[in-house]
Amino acid sequence: MARTAVPAVLRHHLAALRMLLVLTVVTGIGYPLLITGIAQVGLADRANGSLLTAHGRPVASRLIGQNFGLPTATSGRAALPDPAWFQPRPSAGGYDPGNSGASNLGPTNPKLTRLILARRGAVAAFDGVPAAAVPADAVTGSGSGLDPAISPAYAYQQVRRVAQARRLSPVRVRRLVERRLHGRTLGFLGQPYVNVVELNRDLAAAVPVGRAGLNGR
Repeated sequence: MARTAVPAVLRHHLAALRMLLVLTVVTGIGYPLLITGIAQVGLADRANGSLLTAHGRPVASRLIGQNFGLPTATSGRAALPDPAWFQPRPSAGGYDPGNSGASNLGPTNPKLTRLILARRGAVAAFDGVPAAAVPADAVTGSGSGLDPAISPAYAYQQVRRVAQARRLSPVRVRRLVERRLHGRTLGFLGQPYVNVVELNRDLAAAVPVGRAGLNGR
């Protein structure tokens, strides 16, 4: 008995369906599993969010800045900067990962100028330094509002205030800063920086205090 020929259109559709199933398995299942496996074996820390832990539980990510402030009596949220912690750059989004972004104010905007002048005065008074000595990153936010990095100049500026608040030797606090000092990437890209989240974690481990910070609020 002669076999019934399959119409050409149907053959094309069946071939396309088989190709779809093969590519779905390869690119939708096989490839993600392969990349996930490689990431977990060779880059587990980064793949899992670069988390920092304390007492066996995650408390922060070294990639995301956070607010190290004193909680208010009414809201319980950190509102004022806490002198016992190193402070990060300003954040237009309040260090909220779900509200990442900048202020979108241009460099000639009078509102931005007034904001920077106000921040400079506040930081100078808080750290006990002349206003002219306040580094630029202490008064300007990053594009994401979540940058955990500050300049070495801003970190060293805060040493005396942190040491005084915690009743520590400034030399000991300065050594903590030096431990977290990162140079330029590949020796020539970017600028030296200090990860303030990592630095405050070291500070908390050295001299614990029951204050807001590292998700302790």
